[in-house]
Amino acid sequence: MHDDSPISFTTRAGIAATLALLAGCEGVQSSLAPKGPAAAEIAHISWIMFIGAALILLLVMTLALYAMYRAPDKRIPVAANKLIIAGGVAFPAVTLTALLVYGVWSMGSLRGDPQPTLTIDVIGKQWWWEVHYQRDVPGAGFATANEIHIPVGVQAKIRLHSNDVIHSFWVPNLAGKMDVMPGQVNSLVIQADKEGVFRGQCAEFCGAQHARMAFFVIAQPRDKFDAWMAQQRAPMAAPTSDMGRRGQQIFRDNRCMECHAVRGNDAAVNSARNGPDLTHIASRTHLAGGTLPNTRDNLKRIIADSQGIKPGSHMPAFPDLSADALEALASYLEGSP
Repeated sequence: MHDDSPISFTTRAGIAATLALLAGCEGVQSSLAPKGPAAAEIAHISWIMFIGAALILLLVMTLALYAMYRAPDKRIPVAANKLIIAGGVAFPAVTLTALLVYGVWSMGSLRGDPQPTLTIDVIGKQWWWEVHYQRDVPGAGFATANEIHIPVGVQAKIRLHSNDVIHSFWVPNLAGKMDVMPGQVNSLVIQADKEGVFRGQCAEFCGAQHARMAFFVIAQPRDKFDAWMAQQRAPMAAPTSDMGRRGQQIFRDNRCMECHAVRGNDAAVNSARNGPDLTHIASRTHLAGGTLPNTRDNLKRIIADSQGIKPGSHMPAFPDLSADALEALASYLEGSP
């Protein structure tokens, strides 16, 4: 079929593919848009490898086209043995060895073991992330979920744990991937050069809701980070309104404390919980493993239909709660007076 359009289908397809590739160089989860020193080094290595591979491909294709289209009587004669040794052995050995040495040498800077002042423990669970600050400091630690706050320009050491299956911790804008292994603690250092919000993801298939196991790293100026730490460390204030007190009672009556902690709630006494700490949940940007914006409507949706949002998760659904009960429970969890 003849294409009479000014731009052929092949040309349009090529333009679309090029735009798609360029679009992948930016975005909230692009390793080619580095916002920290580790990610910048990884991006630099990637570009060097890409350019090296492109030059090799260009040379090989040039030689192939030369062999195909050059007139036989004008070709430069080359002995078969020399061609095999030079093109099939020496050339790939030299180029691939050079790229390998460069990659290993460059990656050495990412394998250092600095001693940052900030250490954060992150536990991968099906399918969310538990985040602990000052876990080793008695009485000063606190936990949150699916959100990691760090000061701008400060190295933060992330200690990675898993109590169920293998996960993988990856914030493309800030650092490379690190596996999260049951029974083993792996460490990764992240640093953000500028203030911002950076999306991370579990990068190892870990079950049915693997795709909905995201998290966010929020880099803040030091004063804002310190204020956030102080706010998170404080227990939830006791509800003062009738709606808040009713929500607290619904929380207790439905035995929510068996899975969720709310610091300041005297019913939350079980230390072996399967669900996120809900203290100050209103301060988080997202819900459900980083997949839903943190709004009251979404919070009520998760309570009423958790299995519809994340089928197979440990969170049971409460479809029998009335609209008023859901409103009261959400009001209590958000700390409304």
